[in-house]
Amino acid sequence: MAQLNLTMACSVVWAIMLSVVSVKAILEIQPEQIHISSTNDITEMVVTWSTFNNTNTSVVQFGFHGNLSYSAVGSSTKFVDGGPEKHTQYIHRVKMTSLKPNLTYTYHCGSPGGWSPLFTFRTFPEGTKWSPHLVVYGDMGNENPQSLGRLQEEVQQGMYDAILHVGDFAYDFDFDNARVGDSFMNQIESVAAYLPYMTCPGNHEEAYNFSNYKNRFTMPNYEKTQNLWYSWNIGPTHIISLSTEVYFFFNYGLHQIKNQLEWLIADLEEANSPEARKQRPWIITVGHRPPYCSDTLTRQCELLYSETVRGAFEDIFYKYGVDLSFWGHEHNYERFWPLYNYTVHNGSTSEPYTNPTSPVHIITGSAGCREAHSRFGPMRYYDAFRSSDYGYTRLQIINDTHINMQQVSDDQDGKIVDKVTLVKTKHGMRWN
Repeated sequence: MAQLNLTMACSVVWAIMLSVVSVKAILEIQPEQIHISSTNDITEMVVTWSTFNNTNTSVVQFGFHGNLSYSAVGSSTKFVDGGPEKHTQYIHRVKMTSLKPNLTYTYHCGSPGGWSPLFTFRTFPEGTKWSPHLVVYGDMGNENPQSLGRLQEEVQQGMYDAILHVGDFAYDFDFDNARVGDSFMNQIESVAAYLPYMTCPGNHEEAYNFSNYKNRFTMPNYEKTQNLWYSWNIGPTHIISLSTEVYFFFNYGLHQIKNQLEWLIADLEEANSPEARKQRPWIITVGHRPPYCSDTLTRQCELLYSETVRGAFEDIFYKYGVDLSFWGHEHNYERFWPLYNYTVHNGSTSEPYTNPTSPVHIITGSAGCREAHSRFGPMRYYDAFRSSDYGYTRLQIINDTHINMQQVSDDQDGKIVDKVTLVKTKHGMRWN
């Protein structure tokens, strides 16, 4: 009898172990870290997600009102983090095509072995004569993501058309053998699965030649530039995403500086042509490290750092009439008067500044992370407004001549602490 009981007990234990293994196998093909991104075609949307085992197929089913009557098939790539455990996952990419403009779609992604929950997204309207609403921020971490809760609520309310994350994610993607990166991507799924989540690299993505950043996202021109730089259009706006990091991590190849510079000039030549400007009069750039700042906590605002970025981009931006540039890196919000070569053009602090080719620079790097706020030094003559509150920036391209911006403070329960309208006139630029 004792022998029989022992045999039965062993059988039960073995059955439980098999069940655990079976459940683990199911979980490892379940989609997670789901996010979408825009292309330069409003009839397309890309869905990117991860599984921890290979599913052999990558599928998105989509349609209207929960009726998933369409299907798109893509592919997956094996991504092995550079840490000692060689943490492995499969990144799936599927492009939906033939989408109709200005409609809300329902979708889920996965494979016959496991599907994601249902999500929705809305395609962009046709043409350029509409008013995109975007939210812009940088420097959001897995720990202390102060702005994420409010952003989740506002995304659910339909306040935005796209998200711009201007570098520094998770803090850091590669930590704990990339498990911090997995956790962060699951955190932002609550916004990034519903809106195009458009990115640029920051210094915190540097590990293993930016491998986590390159692999986890799918930006326009991904196949050629691995998400490091690209441009895309939304309404009357041409948006250029750049890597400031090619100027600071030379061990990954000086050729990247040349490649990005040649691409940038060619892109701006096209975007600044009379025909292109008539269609899309606004040119906006996003990058991580700013060319101007007044922070004193770190060395980032010393001449060595700011001069590097300023020297790389300022003359080009000025020549091709870039209107607005967003940056992160400093954990605060700082808005500048239109600047070129440390000079504020045409006017005094009590009058509107006008200059048709001097960009307006805005630092918005306070969405929340495990690192401290950046501390301001004395206010400079080129500063229009500064805030050390946690928060993010709302950007509305109203029409061909007006852009509205608001800075939201998480420390003050969503209060708008800075509000400004940028206006183009035939004589230049002015502020309201």
